[in-house]
Amino acid sequence: MITGQPAPPAVDDEVQRLAALQRWDDAAALVMRTYGDELHRYLVAIARDEADGDDAFGQFALDLWRGLPGFRSQASLRTWCYRVARHALARLRRDPTRRRQVASPSAPLAALIDEVRTRTATYLRTEVKAQVRDLRASLAPDDQAILVLRVDRDLAWRDIARAMADDDAELTEAEVVRRAASLRKRFERIKQDLRTRSQAAGLGPERR
Repeated sequence: MITGQPAPPAVDDEVQRLAALQRWDDAAALVMRTYGDELHRYLVAIARDEADGDDAFGQFALDLWRGLPGFRSQASLRTWCYRVARHALARLRRDPTRRRQVASPSAPLAALIDEVRTRTATYLRTEVKAQVRDLRASLAPDDQAILVLRVDRDLAWRDIARAMADDDAELTEAEVVRRAASLRKRFERIKQDLRTRSQAAGLGPERR
């Protein structure tokens, strides 16, 4: 999140205020400034390729702009964004002809997308340890998504369950609880697998 932007708890309220005024460009820009960096890095991580992550991020930005009028805050805005981002990558994988053909809804939003991409490229070059990245990349895509959402993004298990839902239908609370419990068990297995691999590579284990 860029310094000087509203703290995350205030972002949901501000986006809803902008939405009530139908200021969709401003609402999308606020989301991008607040969560764009972490969402782009998430997409690059689960896509396992920076170019694919870039393409998916462009699609996410368009889906965000289109989807904000229908956002009803059953989950937090941040959780909803992760779900939208995951679905954007899935659609691009199903239809490769869409790659690099996604237009931004506005020039200011396009500029924000470019800023985020530039920061992510710098981050990948300077802050991510190659060996840890390789270990994570060896995981199945959904396992890697669980790891990123829990360890890197510190999402609650119920939010992870919502973010990883495979369709657009809203989950019942009972379904969320059941899926959250299942994901938590799966996460423990992922951690054990990574711990074994990390020790073999002489690295520290994943935390949390």
